[in-house]
Amino acid sequence: MNNISSALNAYQQALSRIGNAAQATTITTAENTTPKDTFQTMVKTAVNEAEKITQSAEEASLAGMIGKADIQDVVLAVSNAEVALETVVAVRDTAIKAYKEIMQMTI
Repeated sequence: MNNISSALNAYQQALSRIGNAAQATTITTAENTTPKDTFQTMVKTAVNEAEKITQSAEEASLAGMIGKADIQDVVLAVSNAEVALETVVAVRDTAIKAYKEIMQMTI
């Protein structure tokens, strides 16, 4: 029972850390991109960042399994990886939807 309550506390603390980190993160928008930035470089950068986040989550998970990492750090890293993956999937789905709409246009 103590393990469950400590896990719940760790999860709640990790969620609050995620919320604080999300508020501090700056998202690149169309207003602060330079004309030389292309959609391709933006997507490539986002995918590379998602990959780095996923790798750090895997490392944190492995460290947690062998007892070298705090459970809060593991939960935070896995949650960040999940958000990054959801973002990449959303961008992919939007790009596919746009491609399909373009292909259905009459010329």
